[in-house]
Amino acid sequence: TSSSGQTKSKKTLAKPNVRNIVVVDGVRTAFLQSGTSTFKSGLCKCKSTSVPKEVVDYIIFGTVIQEVKTSNVAREAALGAGFSDKTPAHTVTMACISANQAMTTGVGLIASGQCDVVVAGGVELMSDVPIRHSRKMRKMMLDLNKAKTLGQKLSLISKFRLNFLSPELPAVAEFSTSETMGHSADRLAAAFAVSRLEQDEYALRSHSLAKKAQDEGLLSDIIPFKVPGKDTVTKDNGIRPSSLEQMAKLKPAFIKPYGTVTAANSSFLTDGASAMLIMAEEKALAMGYKPKAYLRDFVYVSQDPKDQLLLGPTYATPKVLEKAGLTMNDIDVYEFHEAFSGQILANFKAMDSDWFAQNYMGRKTKVGAPPLEKFNNWGGSLSLGHPFGATGCRLVMAAANRLRKGGGQYGLVAACAAGGQGHAMIVEAYPK
Repeated sequence: TSSSGQTKSKKTLAKPNVRNIVVVDGVRTAFLQSGTSTFKSGLCKCKSTSVPKEVVDYIIFGTVIQEVKTSNVAREAALGAGFSDKTPAHTVTMACISANQAMTTGVGLIASGQCDVVVAGGVELMSDVPIRHSRKMRKMMLDLNKAKTLGQKLSLISKFRLNFLSPELPAVAEFSTSETMGHSADRLAAAFAVSRLEQDEYALRSHSLAKKAQDEGLLSDIIPFKVPGKDTVTKDNGIRPSSLEQMAKLKPAFIKPYGTVTAANSSFLTDGASAMLIMAEEKALAMGYKPKAYLRDFVYVSQDPKDQLLLGPTYATPKVLEKAGLTMNDIDVYEFHEAFSGQILANFKAMDSDWFAQNYMGRKTKVGAPPLEKFNNWGGSLSLGHPFGATGCRLVMAAANRLRKGGGQYGLVAACAAGGQGHAMIVEAYPK
């Protein structure tokens, strides 16, 4: 690794014989609290800059709760947004890091020389999730479809019971442990001795910084979106700086009555979409574009989904820094996904613990916690919202835009995800 911790070296992370990959631009819709403005699935018609549509080689979108009719939502959105029907598109899913997976899949396609121009993004529509009939009802309907004679049909109908009609909602619980993420976050906060007050203070910081960024016009990646039959939406509507007194009144949401995770210090269910234009640097320059940032090294990590569900950033951060030959001192902006205040603060404590590094990560020393003055300075998922499939692109664009505004060189993006997975990526500012 470089000794750039001491001298603030301004080396670039370009690798010999590997194509430089750049973000030309990225956009998103405003992120809306679910149920506030019903989005239609056409939401992801996020048009990326003024790029000629036929130049795009490939389109990749992330989504988590799939609508059965548009299971390859990337393709349907691409056609709906007017991209060429010659441009292939596929959809990825990796819980809260689905858009990250869409981006890095695009990076892989460009780095390997298969493509020059990729649109990557994500979409989530929590206002209208698919709700299924119960398994017994589904089986009965399918069997009825196959039944030939009236006798067979009557015999099947005679087995019907009222409880067949109870619906099945998509679970926000871990399949492997049957535990909801909020419950896990509460246990994680307790394990790292993160208090209710610390969590409320962190959430208040997130909302206050998001409000400031919104008021100062810093959230410039938002494009106006016309909700069919409703108004045009231009700003995130979940930003609500409260007071610690108000927040203290809320009851625990998951572990009652003693838990510390509440509605005020958790991210909320959100509708939204994001997209970004990723290109090989030489292609972008040949087309006359001024890129915003380079996408550099990235890692994916996986841990035990029971006790380490939300610790992805702790595991991913030292790995990606080592890969890039950087230290925490080299990072000018941090953009971490905020699932819960308790999750962010537990990650800080884990990152700042030699004991945790040695006993759980097989590392000699801790990586250290990110300094708060560089961390999520324009708000985060707690305040801006978290459409599962779309957040990854928001994180990268926030890092890129913050680097441009503040004159920094390196950003670190990290996120945890259901299934005990995680992601981290280095974003390097494009020289002005």
